[in-house]
Amino acid sequence: MSTIHKSGSARYEGLGKDGKGHVSTQSGALDNQPYGFQTRFEDKPGTNPEELIAAAHASCFTMALSFGLAKAGHSDGTLETKAVVSLDKEGDGFSVTKSALTLSATIDGITAEDFAKAAAEAKVNCPLSKLLNCEITLEHSLNGG
Repeated sequence: MSTIHKSGSARYEGLGKDGKGHVSTQSGALDNQPYGFQTRFEDKPGTNPEELIAAAHASCFTMALSFGLAKAGHSDGTLETKAVVSLDKEGDGFSVTKSALTLSATIDGITAEDFAKAAAEAKVNCPLSKLLNCEITLEHSLNGG
């Protein structure tokens, strides 16, 4: 398989707290979605980089786990993941310090041990886990299948 390229873009007009930004994705899933200081730090309508990373990490991890379970011979189930990304002030700036994954799953015919192993492998091996330079935690629950 050759390299896959996906893109996103951002435009910011004005500077600092008074600036207003818009973010878009190649697919059009986001099309000039507003972002800025108010959407990042004051809970105003719009998005922010941490929310986008959380959605990307949750979806990447969930897909990686889905493929891992399929490779192990499982053919039916439901996976739901929430990621909470933490942004902390460090010195004069900010750092993403953690992405906390919470997974709820229903998988037919899997043991709790095999499920935990597959989830742990997906946490380490999904491409966005490899990208993030922060603590990544995982809590999971397996419902009866």
